[in-house]
Amino acid sequence: MVSLKRERDVELDDDDEEEGVAAKVGRGRDPEDRRSRHCPYLDTINRSVLDFDFEKLCSISLSHINVYACLICGKYFQGRGLKSHAYTHSVQFTHHVFLNLHTLKFYCLPPGDIMFLLVQRFGELMRKLWNPRNFKAHVSPHEMLQAVVLCSKKNFQITKQGDAVDFLSWFLNALHSALGGTKKKPSIITKVFQGSMRIFSKKLPHPDLPPEEKEALLLKEEYQEEMSESTFLFLTLDLPTAPLYKDEKEQLIIPQVPLFNILAKFNGITEKEYKTYKENFLKRFQLTKLPPYLIFCIKRFTKNNFFVEKNPTIVNFPITNVDLREYLTEEAMATEKNTTYDLVANVVHDGKPSEGAYRIHVLHHGTGKWYEMQDLQVTDILPQMITLSEAYIQASSAFLSCYNHI
Repeated sequence: MVSLKRERDVELDDDDEEEGVAAKVGRGRDPEDRRSRHCPYLDTINRSVLDFDFEKLCSISLSHINVYACLICGKYFQGRGLKSHAYTHSVQFTHHVFLNLHTLKFYCLPPGDIMFLLVQRFGELMRKLWNPRNFKAHVSPHEMLQAVVLCSKKNFQITKQGDAVDFLSWFLNALHSALGGTKKKPSIITKVFQGSMRIFSKKLPHPDLPPEEKEALLLKEEYQEEMSESTFLFLTLDLPTAPLYKDEKEQLIIPQVPLFNILAKFNGITEKEYKTYKENFLKRFQLTKLPPYLIFCIKRFTKNNFFVEKNPTIVNFPITNVDLREYLTEEAMATEKNTTYDLVANVVHDGKPSEGAYRIHVLHHGTGKWYEMQDLQVTDILPQMITLSEAYIQASSAFLSCYNHI
């Protein structure tokens, strides 16, 4: 009788929870219905194993109260709370769709975690790519792309080309959040890609003010330099302004700039003015922690009210031995052991901003060869040719650099 009473209490608790949700919603269960229409696990239902003629008993507790059917394996489990048998089964075997055999309502367990689909599909794609026993030489990313479309709420689509930096920023943050990471709680994403920096910011008076007023404002506390700590998953590098005039042969000059010139942004000395809608600030940056894998995003596109403009400046960068020690604070220089990076991937954007195409250069560490990939085409490429491309995103490894020096 005691156990039966407890089971009834559990059942009433679940019902009370549903009534509370309905009361908060107001009219009906529209939000729940909307969630059910976008359930990402409906394609995992296995109709061939479903048989509802069996007695409605939990396969573990043998209870007939509050029983749910797993629509992937056909087994019955009690409850759907955090410590229930159905919830444990869903987490252990990644079976997510359940049917309440009393109310005939469908539920997704764990509830409200659609972003986990992105982690699941990305993990499956990586395991297929690196599986040495693959029967096929190629792997289809279609399921992964579908998860990106669904989890990004169609901000990134299969049929429409998007911006690589926008996707990279969303993808890394989405994986970090889906893996349970927060600003304070790390995840595998932050352990691999996250570094930190100091930002020195100073407010500037309005440029139209008289010199006397500017000098008076600069003495106030709000116009003094402030320091703050910030983390990053990639570093944005600013290119110098592209030339507007043509040369003697009536051709636009394609300028070149060394990588270390645009890295000077993070030396703690170089200042740059940043304009907002109301105020102007003078900022400088200095690195305090370097990640195992460092990503550079070269800012090539500038948006205004009318169009997007692309800067075609070529960045001259070394493939190996990029040492960032001089961009660290004195405290970080003493603690950071690996400050030298080797390039492992280079994303290139060719053509106009709206009509261009992407290609990527990837290092095969086993052979030391570089390959260029664009859609389904894969070709060899010399390392010297990589430096002549309009690099957009670069990924470098500190571990690979250390390995090469052993």
